[in-house]
Amino acid sequence: MTTASFHGQVIARSERTVYLEGNHYFPADSLVPDTLQNSWVRTLCFWKGVARYHHVRAGGHRASNAAWSYPRPSPLARMIKGHVAFAPGSGVIISDERP
Repeated sequence: MTTASFHGQVIARSERTVYLEGNHYFPADSLVPDTLQNSWVRTLCFWKGVARYHHVRAGGHRASNAAWSYPRPSPLARMIKGHVAFAPGSGVIISDERP
C-alpha cells in the first residue's frame, strides 16, 4: 500500500500506483475529494507530454503546484493517464509499505 500524506492527513492511498522516474502516480480515484485545486501551470516533458499542475490542500494548509497529472499523455506514457504524482519537497510525504 502506498500512501500520500500532507500535514499529517492522508490525501491518497492505493495499491495500484505507477512508479515512474522516481515518483508514485496515484490513480485519481484514490485521492481524498477536494484535496487538489487546479493551477494554471503547465510543463512539457519530451516523452510524457503536457503536465497539468495542482495545488494541494488539507488540514488548513496549502502547497502551490505540489502535484501534477498528464490528462492526455503520449502513447509511451499511457500508463499514467488518470493518475496524479506529488512533488518532492512540497510537504507531501509518500510512504510505500509494499513488501
